[in-house]
Parts: sequence; structure tokens; C-alpha cells
Amino acid sequence: MSATVDNLVAGVRDVLREAGDPVRAVGQQAYMKSTMPFRGVRLPEVRRVCGPVFAAYPLPDRATWEAAVRRLWDEASYREERYAATDLTGHRLYRGHQDPAALPLYEHMVVTGAWWDHVDALAADRVGPLLRAQHDELASVLRQWSADADLWRRRTSIIAQLGSGAGTDLALLADCIEANLDDTDFFIRKAIGWALRQYARTDPEWVRGFLTAHAERLSGLSRREAARHL
Repeated sequence: MSATVDNLVAGVRDVLREAGDPVRAVGQQAYMKSTMPFRGVRLPEVRRVCGPVFAAYPLPDRATWEAAVRRLWDEASYREERYAATDLTGHRLYRGHQDPAALPLYEHMVVTGAWWDHVDALAADRVGPLLRAQHDELASVLRQWSADADLWRRRTSIIAQLGSGAGTDLALLADCIEANLDDTDFFIRKAIGWALRQYARTDPEWVRGFLTAHAERLSGLSRREAARHL
């Protein structure tokens, strides 16, 4: 297991170094307000160059897959290595690992990533699909996260259903938003507006009703975001 993980991690680091642009890296780091430096590789390019590495070093089981993800994530020296770790979690070879047993890994990445670029991808593209596949188990967890002390768990609970459309659990959505209506943090208020705006594409009347019912507690930012397409 160790050799396979070592080869994959080394391969990812090599292709990111080769694809890097030091000038772009400075701007990326400033834009993202990141203490971790960038290589200067745009996200689509991260996916393009890392895909062949993932294919070249298939990971034989869940334990090896998680070990590789955690190595890329926890030992990252450049932010793109964490983007690569997120891509590895969703690679087609590891679809069989997308079940509730993966949630502790995603939770670890949410809490330690602690910024919107990492958290939003994990919430919408990893936690959200788990919720749709294993609703009861995941809904209970997200309700707990909605009242958690950690900002990024709470943001995840609010935006995890962005891709659910008509399958959105409205009771869960309302619970996660209502638990955070008094929070003054920008990222929470933005998440509330984003979640409502996205669901308005499916059921604008429900969103209008929610905005009316919570008019006194919703922040201006959340209201503006939610009503953008109404």
C-alpha cells in the first residue's frame, strides 16, 4: 500500500510542479487570501494533469484510497495539492467508496480546509450526493452540523443540497438555515442566500414564502442573494 500511495502522491506533485506558473501563483494566493502558497495551476488544469496520474496508480481498496487522499491533503505544500486530493475523492475508480463511511474523511477536509474554495466543492459534490443516496443517516448528521461551533460544518449543512433540485429535503434545508439566521458571519449569510437562490429555480413560491416568514431575521445579504432570480 505504501509504495502505491507514494507513487501517486509523488506523481501528482511532479505534474503540478511542471504545470506551474510562478507569476500566476502570486495572484492566486493573494486572491484566495491563502497562507499556503500556490503553484500557479488553474483548477481545470489541475484536473487535466492529475487525471493520468490517478489512472496510472489505481488504489486497490478503500484504505489505500483514503491514505492517498489524506497524504495529498494533510501534507500539502501547495494549495493545488489539496485540489488534487478533492478530485481523487471523486474519481470514477472510487465511486464504490461514496457511502456514509466516507463522511469522516470529508468532514476532516471541510474542517481543516476551512475556506470556501475547499468547503464548497466538498459540500456540493461529495456530501450532497451522499445525502441523496443515504438520506436518513446523512440528514441527521447535517442537522448536527448546522448547530456546530465550526463555521465550515455549518456552511456545509446549508449548501449540501445545492444539486438536489426537486429532491431537496425542505425540512432539512429550513432547519439548517434557521439554525444560522442570527449568525453575522459573511460566509454563513452568503450560504443561506445561495441555497435559497438555487432552490428558487425549482420552487420559487416556496422560497418567497420562506423569505416572508423569516423577513425579520434574514440578513440583507441573504435576502438579496435569495431573491436574485425571483
